[in-house]
Amino acid sequence: MSQFRKAFMAAVVKSLLRGKSLIQAILAFWLSGNKKSKETNGQKKTLQQFLKDAEAALVGPISGDGLQEISVKLKGQILEGLNADLQCMLPSYSHQLPSGSERGQYLALDVGGSTLRVALVELRGRGAGSGNATEIVSMQNYKITKEVKDLEGIAFFEWMAARITETIQSTLNKQHSAEDPLPISLAWSFPIEQTSLGGGKLAAMGKGFLADIGLVGQDLGDIVRTACKNQNLHVELKAILNDSSACLLSRAYSHSSTRFGLILGTGVNIAAYLPVSSIGRVKFGERPAGWFDEASHVIVNTELGMFGSKILPLTRWDRQLLKEHPRPDFQPLEYMTSGMYLGEIVRDTTTDLSQAISAFTQKYPSTHTPSVIDMSAIKAIASFVSVRSSALIASAVYALWDIRLEGDEKFLSTLPESSPLRTKVQEDIKMEMTTVAFNGSVIEHYPGYLASCQRYINDLMESNSSGQPKSIELVSAKESSLTGAAVALACVDS
Repeated sequence: MSQFRKAFMAAVVKSLLRGKSLIQAILAFWLSGNKKSKETNGQKKTLQQFLKDAEAALVGPISGDGLQEISVKLKGQILEGLNADLQCMLPSYSHQLPSGSERGQYLALDVGGSTLRVALVELRGRGAGSGNATEIVSMQNYKITKEVKDLEGIAFFEWMAARITETIQSTLNKQHSAEDPLPISLAWSFPIEQTSLGGGKLAAMGKGFLADIGLVGQDLGDIVRTACKNQNLHVELKAILNDSSACLLSRAYSHSSTRFGLILGTGVNIAAYLPVSSIGRVKFGERPAGWFDEASHVIVNTELGMFGSKILPLTRWDRQLLKEHPRPDFQPLEYMTSGMYLGEIVRDTTTDLSQAISAFTQKYPSTHTPSVIDMSAIKAIASFVSVRSSALIASAVYALWDIRLEGDEKFLSTLPESSPLRTKVQEDIKMEMTTVAFNGSVIEHYPGYLASCQRYINDLMESNSSGQPKSIELVSAKESSLTGAAVALACVDS
């Protein structure tokens, strides 16, 4: 790919310039006719020189002490967010981590932008003989088509209720009444102003849904109960979670060291289990009487993507994309790490890159078939972008780990010697390994991403000054929305 043939170049540039990903921006820059940017001392830059410059711009700032410095700055921003910012570091109502001894079958719902999933989840305990602490006994997937999205107000929730009824008729033998309602939990992928563990004010849903019409501001728990009652189904919504909180809880059931839940797919977010005392009281809003007496720690929705303003190492291509973005300052970290913006190009590892060439020519048809050199260059650019992303995620994970450790140390210093909490907090502080549960297409499937992120976390952990050998381990949390919702329900019932 020392030089694209004109026909190939024209076709690719035209197609790439329509895109929004960083890789596309870099390729468009190289393929454009910007002579000034591609010439050095009157000499046209070779592809090798361009790739060297791209690597320096993307990977250079995270090399050496660069990533440690970024993590320190992110930590400062997160601490500020913990104090009073009402858009991030949002405490949930979930303040219990599972003991691992919870057992039983629980009905969990997962409502996303395109699918409703209803599942019966069995919790068997950490010491389960089969080795699997959790199992989805049965699950039904229901597509949320345009016709379903067009259902207004309670009609959408009645559609949900009918699907719940359809599912449980084949899985549950027991009949439930108004006096003995069926407990359910819900992973809800839409905005909500949560007012209790199982309730919250419905907000505008977006994503093409009309279900919020006439219901905005009403309690989601009441809406679901009413809709189910209209279908002659008696339920009680006991727990509502977002995806990152569900991810944390799903793995905490089988790994007692889990304190974080990372979602990294189209977007990015982390849930963190932090001391209540680390969080500004104004951020809790109005809580039920006695909540603070029961909660020493709480699962916090960090809204991680919103951090990083003015501290992340931007390249010319990042700035180019931000210039065209409708909200360039809204989610700085997400723009540099998530699947929506990375733009995965190839997975092919064969020597002739035949699959990559085939996929690329289908996406960008041209009279020129790209060569192995062409595709290798694109693959190199993709690797620079993904490595930077994995490093930035690692820096955020490390910053949050450090914040949790410091928060527990400060909390411990306020506890009287007679407090029964002292032992638990001391154990947390001394914990040698902390588990970060993860879910999402990027960290699960992007070639080499997970290993790269773990490697950067390990490097950062070597610099920790706690004086004790400590580690952070990334652990997969499959089907975390449903399993986490079931675990949350089990914690309520235990």
